[in-house]
Amino acid sequence: MPHTFHPQKKDKNGPSFSQLCQPIDGIMADGPPLTARGNRPLQMTFEQQLKSLIFFHLEEHTSGRHLLQVLEEDDFAREVIAPPEGIQKSSYFEAINSRGLEQLVYVFKRLQEQAAKTLPKEHAALGDLVAIDGSLIDAVLSMSWADYRKGAKKAKVHLGFDLNHSIPAKIFLTDGKGDERPFVSKILSPGQTGVMDRYYQCHKNFDLWQTQGKHFVCRIKAGTKKTVLNNHAVKPDSPVFYDAVVLLGTPRINQTQKELRVVGYRVDRVEYWVATDRHDLSAEDVAMIYKLRWDIENFFGWWKSHLKVYHLIARSRYGLMVQILGGLITYLLLAIYCRKHHQEKVSIKRVRELQIKIHNEARNPEISTPGFQGSHEHWDCHLYAKT
Repeated sequence: MPHTFHPQKKDKNGPSFSQLCQPIDGIMADGPPLTARGNRPLQMTFEQQLKSLIFFHLEEHTSGRHLLQVLEEDDFAREVIAPPEGIQKSSYFEAINSRGLEQLVYVFKRLQEQAAKTLPKEHAALGDLVAIDGSLIDAVLSMSWADYRKGAKKAKVHLGFDLNHSIPAKIFLTDGKGDERPFVSKILSPGQTGVMDRYYQCHKNFDLWQTQGKHFVCRIKAGTKKTVLNNHAVKPDSPVFYDAVVLLGTPRINQTQKELRVVGYRVDRVEYWVATDRHDLSAEDVAMIYKLRWDIENFFGWWKSHLKVYHLIARSRYGLMVQILGGLITYLLLAIYCRKHHQEKVSIKRVRELQIKIHNEARNPEISTPGFQGSHEHWDCHLYAKT
């Protein structure tokens, strides 16, 4: 289906919002188009769908109904975000639950690559580090696919978090009972180092990941049996008290086939035991890598608290993935925006500052952002399908 052009975009009323969205202006030029199904034309373009999701997370709306009311009654949202003819509740939720996922996956992947090039790379000497963890999402009983336990429904996101750039890298969605360990191989690429907590301890996987060329730093249970092959000396003034090359597990039961390294260290009288195949680093560097794993916990907490990602506006598996990707894209846009304009990481202070600027511009259309010219030529050629 051909694309049509809409050169009269109502961009002048939202320079700060346009600045935030500027990194995605060019991405969809080569992306998959959103087309109508059957003879009924689209009620909402992909641009409008994506911007409504960004607006939902940025403005911390509490529900889909709240968002739709704002799209109908708020001047800025009606002019800049919503379709020109408005959008009915049924049409909006039908779109969220059945359209746009392919396009959102494409935008997320391309935007993540762009953010990784824009943001400074921290801890470069430690390699390409990816924290891996899962997070439960409270569901409702009508979400029959979200199995968890009797009387409760939950979904689970499985996230790879780029520790070098402090941004999400890969995402998968399952029901609440979904095992997290199989997703390590899907999230990690060869040469990367996965950083994981004790739940991911699996001696068979330790062998598999080494065979795949995927590195790991994984906390293990203190009582795990270790067959020592080679002890390394530890510094007397170091928090590290153990460093050895071992076979991990009980022989003929669950022992690793490949040797690995175990580092033990102590912080505030708490002992940590970490298994890794990174023999190129000092024991202190291995301990530092595991400490960085807390960045993914901080991300989950910030993401939930300030972007309201888990306030459900969709109940199908498809629609929930659409909503989650919208939240991740919003975070990536904020990361690029805060770096470009403030040379900082994302913070709630800068998010609130951006919210205030958008509100001020909506109240006073004469306000403009110096040095900014909106660019929508890539969007304009897209996503109104003729049927």
